[in-house]
Amino acid sequence: MVLPCAFRMAGPDFRKYQVTDFNSLGLSQPLVAALEHVGYTTPTPIQLQAIPPGLEGKDILGIAQTGTGKTAAFALPILNRLIGNPAPRRKCATRVLVLAPTRELATQIADSFRDYALYHKLAIMTVFGGVPIPRQQKQLMSGVDVLVATPGRLLDLIDRRALLLDSVEVLVLDEADQMLDLGFIHSLKRIAGLLPRQRQSLFFSATMPPAIAELAGRFLVNPVKVAVAPVATTAERVQQLVTFVNQSEKQALLTLTLRQPEFGKCLVFTRTKHGADRVVRHLTSAGIRSAAIHGNKSQPQRERALEAFKRGESGVLVATDIAARGIDIDAVSHVINFELPNVPEQYVHRIGRTARAGLGGVAVSFCAPDEKAYLRDIEKLTRMKIDPLPLPANFLTEAARLPKPVPVSEADERHDRARRGEVGTHKDAPRRFGNKPGGNQGGNRFGDARRPAESRFGDARPTDARRADTGRAESGRAESGRAESGQGERTEHRHPASERSARPAGGGGSRQGRPASGPGGRSGSRPQGPRSQARG
Repeated sequence: MVLPCAFRMAGPDFRKYQVTDFNSLGLSQPLVAALEHVGYTTPTPIQLQAIPPGLEGKDILGIAQTGTGKTAAFALPILNRLIGNPAPRRKCATRVLVLAPTRELATQIADSFRDYALYHKLAIMTVFGGVPIPRQQKQLMSGVDVLVATPGRLLDLIDRRALLLDSVEVLVLDEADQMLDLGFIHSLKRIAGLLPRQRQSLFFSATMPPAIAELAGRFLVNPVKVAVAPVATTAERVQQLVTFVNQSEKQALLTLTLRQPEFGKCLVFTRTKHGADRVVRHLTSAGIRSAAIHGNKSQPQRERALEAFKRGESGVLVATDIAARGIDIDAVSHVINFELPNVPEQYVHRIGRTARAGLGGVAVSFCAPDEKAYLRDIEKLTRMKIDPLPLPANFLTEAARLPKPVPVSEADERHDRARRGEVGTHKDAPRRFGNKPGGNQGGNRFGDARRPAESRFGDARPTDARRADTGRAESGRAESGRAESGQGERTEHRHPASERSARPAGGGGSRQGRPASGPGGRSGSRPQGPRSQARG
């Protein structure tokens, strides 16, 4: 039997990988029962190829698109190993480390591990940015069996000495090409240096450019190579179309397109975060429920948007490429590229969000005149010509009837600028503590434009006058001192404005502003020199 894939393993062990169900793969019965519970009956091609060498402890280099079942391809051998070789958890350590590029993908990988380990008590944890790190430090104190992490937060925990990697038995890099696109190459190299040499490494990527091959060489030793499709090919069940339109008309085209009844659960991709928010505002004004997910959104916001999209409460999810890899949602009918990606490999990942789990899908791209070069790069990479789709009938007339987008309130803009650290940088931005655009202009350190003689607490009196008030407040203490010394003369009280002339020339007052006491312990009285005694 020939495996239904583009890459076929060669060698004497080829025949023993030809199996048709999970029972024949050598997995433990509790794992097989958990797979049946989640509805897995027949292994996918990537699972057929990756699970047997994974069970043998070999390194694996896998090339597979999203939606092919590769999470189970590396999770099942790992869980079978943990179940068959139990070991006590070490403090601040993990036996399995899975690296993922985004929070959403890390969460979904961890959820899959928990589903497959349904009948086993394993500690499975995710760590990523956007949540308080002390909470994650506390959870790691007792150690875990499986840790799914994004590279940035993982290194933060290592730098805080909350995590050690010297006990890692299995390492998984999922969506490695996306990690390079996001600039994680230096983080990955540093992580590689902290891992033990004796380990099993599993490396999965949807594409295999030279940079990925070089990175794989740092982590893998004599890997078994598996692939279910040629590099950078798109899913066969996705119908791909392109509409040529001016950039200024894209929003109207998107609104009119989404109003068509055949567009059910749609995923819209933009290149920028602000562009995603702008698209949502236009769709909302047109009565189309939508939500955005991108790096500027907090983790709770991203989770709420995903859940609303999964449940069908929001029919449109607008996302950037950074968030694309973590979106694993069945029954996405359409993917719309509102803007073509400037990296052609991203096109493959975007349209891979549809036609999942054996279903079909449609990918529609809006191509502006200045994006035609991107389109040529995509067609060159995928080795196929994308069919054109004309504009809707009466497009300009229908576009002119669309409502204007809801303007962003000043409070929302101020909140967004504050969250990005831009408060006070715009001429119309609210001023913090009264500072002016030109600077403090002689004010105090809080930016208050008061007179130089005025203090930051608003007391405009001379400094010595304020000190005199402090001295009068201490008069009770001074009275007891005078009683002990036997001198009960009346203390002279002066107006605060004349206090400066009443103080000794030598500056006898203390730094705290208390009037100096004379020889008899009197507070605030004129010093009794020889001249005043003669006068008396």
